[in-house]
Amino acid sequence: MVKVTERVSWVGVKDWDLRLFHGHELSTFNGSTYNSYLIKDEKTVLVDTVWPPHADQYLERLESEVGINNIDMIIINHMEPDHGGTLGKIMELRPDLPIYCSVKGQESIKAYFHKDWNFIPMKTGDTLNIGKNTITFVEMRMIHWPDSMLLYLSEDKIVISSDAFGQHFCTQSLFNDEVDECVLYQEAIKYYANILTPYSKVINRKLEELEKLNLNIEVIAPAHGVIWRKNPMQIIEAYKKWSGNYSEDYAVIIYDTMYDSTRKIALSLEQGLNNKGKKVKLFNASITDLSNLITEMYKADTLIIGSSTVNNGILASIEVLLHELGSHKLCNKDFMAFGSYGWSGESPKHIHQKLIDAKLNPLRDPVSVNYNPSAEALAEIVKIGEQLAK
Repeated sequence: MVKVTERVSWVGVKDWDLRLFHGHELSTFNGSTYNSYLIKDEKTVLVDTVWPPHADQYLERLESEVGINNIDMIIINHMEPDHGGTLGKIMELRPDLPIYCSVKGQESIKAYFHKDWNFIPMKTGDTLNIGKNTITFVEMRMIHWPDSMLLYLSEDKIVISSDAFGQHFCTQSLFNDEVDECVLYQEAIKYYANILTPYSKVINRKLEELEKLNLNIEVIAPAHGVIWRKNPMQIIEAYKKWSGNYSEDYAVIIYDTMYDSTRKIALSLEQGLNNKGKKVKLFNASITDLSNLITEMYKADTLIIGSSTVNNGILASIEVLLHELGSHKLCNKDFMAFGSYGWSGESPKHIHQKLIDAKLNPLRDPVSVNYNPSAEALAEIVKIGEQLAK
């Protein structure tokens, strides 16, 4: 166990080997953690479990640290398997345990385990006294599942926040003041960009609701990654920014190319933007991690996306990228499409239309070049980059 507050300890698992989360949705180059918490008050309360492949290690820790028979109740904040997957193993040992969860949580637990255990559904504002602490329950619907909840412990002044405020980040320490803060923030915004951006409007409203509760928060303990104990409100302030049409002052150029023509266009656009002082990041989509590309698109204020034409369409890496961009519901972004072609030339038009469909703002018509761009054509494209910067 790792002591978090006087009565709350971390009893989770560090997964140093994890490299892909949600199948292939999110790259996790630093691994991740499955954070389960044990509250030792007059009642002993277990909050969440871990992903089933780590069940044996987890159950051994619980038995040695507290004794599974000494647990009085379980709270499941969220029944995705990486949070609640080991619940079934615990209930095999203790079928009498009451399970506190949201109404939607009860539905999802039943659907996952097909058991009718002793469920006690809770809603926002409900409280549970366990001794020194009173637990306040706050529903966090669609952050990022319908069943998600957040807990606040009155005496220990800790928020146990489920998927909100987390990161897929495994490191030597569990606390934000003992890790590299630059890496931590990059992992936090990557987590937000890839998992939570579709729910930004919901998050914004929920943050306002939390603010009205006027909670005295000294620690924020999420379901993944490090625990915020030094200036914990910094991550709430970051979420306020990230959930409100967030962007930074730079353009991102993302392309794929067959015979270098589209790459030459990308480099010329970069040159033009730089000539007029616009900061640029440039990526080849075929060799760049998709999760990192989504993070960059989320952060940038301008998206410039290009592809060669293949079979009257777009190269596969850009097709996947545009699908992900649409599903993440990015907003408040300007864009331009570009590409090269041999005889038909549809790719820039397709990219342009998909970005229109994603409700982004076109800066100009697509740029298209036949075969290998000449020096004169590239000089014109540099000028287009300069115009974009203006």
